[in-house]
Amino acid sequence: MRFIRLTLPLIIVLLFGLFGLGIQYVVHPTAAQIKEGIALWLRIIGGVASLLGIYMLLRLHVGNARKREEGWGYSLFFFLGFGVMVAATVYNGGQWFWNGAVQGTLFDDLYQYLFESAGATMFSLLGFFIASAAVRSFRARSFEATLLLVAAIIVMLGRAPLGEQITGYVPSVTEWIMAVPNAAAKRGVMLGVSLGVMATSLRIIFGVERSYLGGSS
Repeated sequence: MRFIRLTLPLIIVLLFGLFGLGIQYVVHPTAAQIKEGIALWLRIIGGVASLLGIYMLLRLHVGNARKREEGWGYSLFFFLGFGVMVAATVYNGGQWFWNGAVQGTLFDDLYQYLFESAGATMFSLLGFFIASAAVRSFRARSFEATLLLVAAIIVMLGRAPLGEQITGYVPSVTEWIMAVPNAAAKRGVMLGVSLGVMATSLRIIFGVERSYLGGSS
């Protein structure tokens, strides 16, 4: 039992991890076909994982409704929205859903006028939270904070018509800040993230990280 629950998954992860890593450095038509097959299987596994996620979400809201937990009324709206979208997806204006979305159908209207509008509302609210956090963060308590504050003011003025009316140099300085210091910082962050991904991948491949098995690493 221990072999099936612990050792076998580690062996599978090790073999497939090394195989997937090594095949990226093989320049051969067969290797290209294998990588296409792996990409196809990843999409299949992703679809199965999506079904599992839907099941777990339904199970969570069913449990909330049965136990009458705080906020369980929102679960009813979840079931209503989920049922309507599934029905609209399957019907799809009289065509099967795998033939592609039909313009002007109930699904298209719900997605365009309800889902996208709700998403835009959430992002607009996020803008106020960002502005509030910026006000608290941009305090000139040190040289670094002062530099960040000055750069933020220049960039905000350069992105608005007011900055160009003040002086024509503001948009130019803004473009330089975005193209040089900002781009360099973004690349540094992406490099650090990439190294972190590589380190985590190697820890999983060689069995150092085992949290995906349901236990501690």
